[in-house]
Amino acid sequence: MMQRCIASFGRRQSCSMSRRWLPVLAQRDFVTTQQRKGMRVGFFSAHNYEIGAMKALAECAGIAKDNELVFFSNRLTQQTTQLAEDYEGVCIFVNDVADATSLRRLYDRGTRVLFLRCAGFDMVDLDVAKELNMPVVRVPAYSPYAVAEHAAALMMTLNRKTHRAFNRTREQNFRLTGLMGFDMNGKTVGIIGTGKIGAIFARICKGFGCRVLAYDVAENPEALSYRVEYVPLEEIWKNADIISLHCPLFPSTKYVINANSIKQMKDGVMIINTSRGALVNTEALVEGIKSNKVSSVGLDVFEGEQGYFYSDRSGEIIANDMLARLFTFPNVIITGHQAFFTQEALDNIARTTIDNIVAYISNEPLVNEVK
Repeated sequence: MMQRCIASFGRRQSCSMSRRWLPVLAQRDFVTTQQRKGMRVGFFSAHNYEIGAMKALAECAGIAKDNELVFFSNRLTQQTTQLAEDYEGVCIFVNDVADATSLRRLYDRGTRVLFLRCAGFDMVDLDVAKELNMPVVRVPAYSPYAVAEHAAALMMTLNRKTHRAFNRTREQNFRLTGLMGFDMNGKTVGIIGTGKIGAIFARICKGFGCRVLAYDVAENPEALSYRVEYVPLEEIWKNADIISLHCPLFPSTKYVINANSIKQMKDGVMIINTSRGALVNTEALVEGIKSNKVSSVGLDVFEGEQGYFYSDRSGEIIANDMLARLFTFPNVIITGHQAFFTQEALDNIARTTIDNIVAYISNEPLVNEVK
């Protein structure tokens, strides 16, 4: 069922919310003589845990009262674009569909700008957006610690098998059979992608006493400061005990984990993916697990997660054969794209999103526009 929640922007002078929201927006004169009037922004895939923050920040932003935010629980798809009739702005999240058809339908209904509540933009057809002269504005960074720490949590849970121990002890089974782990100290971790998240994950692994190998198209000085060793991908496949993916999804990175790369990996390798599902060829991954080449897998993302993640499918049959197959393995942990989900990250997403909207309404430079 569609959830529709409207929040009108209030002027900053009347804002009575907690001061915790003000730093990113404070002391800025958002109201200008060139400000757009009567603009509506439709938020798709909106959840209760973010709506309150968006409303509060919008109130404190001091935008004219005839602009409003409207929240829909629905994902943006080709079919749900009809909800955005006369919405100049549309704001979407990671599993929304902003393909060519969706963008053209939005444009025909009056949409002129697309805001993203995330860093990734692989769900947007940028060529069509450019053709339509529709700016795509994102949140380039919200909390790299959140994602890196979640990757570390998956890694340690798989290693020490605490998920299995939890289920056993609740049934008064205190045997240790099958719960053997290994010392992280001295192990080799391979990191694919050393942006902000990858660099922080490298720092965490260094804290365990690991050797860290990395691959990226450009070396990150922060990662180098943690004594990360940049090597070709083949060296990571050959030497890493644990491989963690932290790169964006581009045509060049799609299925970076595939049958050929898995074949080159060490026996018993652990694979972690908290970035984008299509970085991994799931069919090849399943074969790697079945052959014991891959000892354990931690996934916060999955190719084809749309329609499953961020919704309650309890008691339903999973139609995606690969996802259903992964759930049968005791050495696979799947979380529902929650790596970003910390209070700090949600705060930063809300702040940057509102700041992006304010910049557009006030005809200011869109500093977070995807070029």
